[in-house]
Amino acid sequence: MKTILAITWMNLRNVGSRLGTSLVIVVGIAGVVGVLVSMLSMSRGFERTLAGTGSESRALLLSAGVISELSSGISRDAVPLIASLPGISRGADGQPLVSAETMVITELKRPDPPYGALNVALRGVEPAGLAMRREVKLAEGRWFQTGLNEVVAGRGAQRQFGGVAVGTVLHFRGSQWTVVGIFESGGDAHESELWTDANTARNAFGRPGASSLLVQLESPAALAPLQAALKADPRFQLEAQSERHYYESQSQSFTDRLGVLTGILVTLMAIGALFGALNTMYSAVSARSREIATLRAIGFSGAPVVASVLVEAVVLAVAGGSLGAAVSYALFNGMTVSTIGGNFTQVAFSFAVTPDLLQKGLLWSIGIGLIGGLAPALRAARLPVVDALRAA
Repeated sequence: MKTILAITWMNLRNVGSRLGTSLVIVVGIAGVVGVLVSMLSMSRGFERTLAGTGSESRALLLSAGVISELSSGISRDAVPLIASLPGISRGADGQPLVSAETMVITELKRPDPPYGALNVALRGVEPAGLAMRREVKLAEGRWFQTGLNEVVAGRGAQRQFGGVAVGTVLHFRGSQWTVVGIFESGGDAHESELWTDANTARNAFGRPGASSLLVQLESPAALAPLQAALKADPRFQLEAQSERHYYESQSQSFTDRLGVLTGILVTLMAIGALFGALNTMYSAVSARSREIATLRAIGFSGAPVVASVLVEAVVLAVAGGSLGAAVSYALFNGMTVSTIGGNFTQVAFSFAVTPDLLQKGLLWSIGIGLIGGLAPALRAARLPVVDALRAA
């Protein structure tokens, strides 16, 4: 072991003399790790935003067979019947806590050129919906009034669309809507929405029914009896799930697609970095052929030589991985962006460079270093002593 440490230390001290070729490994692997961590942090941030939305103590009812509120439709006549089903909690006034909500995507026309026309999610909410969502807090202004074209914007929508503030007049659906308040809900998906009175939204968009029903459960365990009651009554073509589960499932398709893209891109970059590591370590072995031959001639075995070359490759790889991870953290952690696609429209979320992603990046760098250093290390151990001394 002492022999291995001595030879390895001697190699590492000479890295400075091969700075140019060593930087090939460092920069190449820094790029791989930086891209890997950055793209995964995007997926992690989006997943956190949706998974943090909703509650297990609330259930969301949608039309049977649909996967999002946007494609769901529920008759208003069914609402009183559903409110009488088991498992639904009642408010202080004795009425069932049920909110028949309308979810639409509309084009928000802004007069300022930097923004132009944008898609925005508008949610029509009933008073029970506001009462149930205790995590939603009014940060500025006031709540909308029934029958008026008034909206309350989420904090994420305010940042996302730019210029949306209390008193701002928005133009969509051929009419003017006034922003009367800003709400916050802990950075979840609702913060990317505009909220208005449910009846106002239904009248403005010609939606006689509701997109979904949000109900307050007596407890999370009350979801099963509610699901059974819906299934047993043929009048209801509806499915119930916990609100939290609904939003978690919405993030899955996005994270799956991003995961595939990340895997392809990072693999291609890793192959390039691997060839760079191979070339660099072969060059290092060639430059040290006389030194290696001398060590072999005085009785050192091939194992210390193999270990020294591998350690050098891994050290350079870890340096590159650490650099890539640090740059990714500095540039992207906490950066707020928005996404378009799937069952949501422009959900604002923040990149999340978490410790496990940094660890994954470093593991990739170590793997590239080991693979890239193995063949040169074996070549160094098998280098014919006599030929190496003559060539030197």
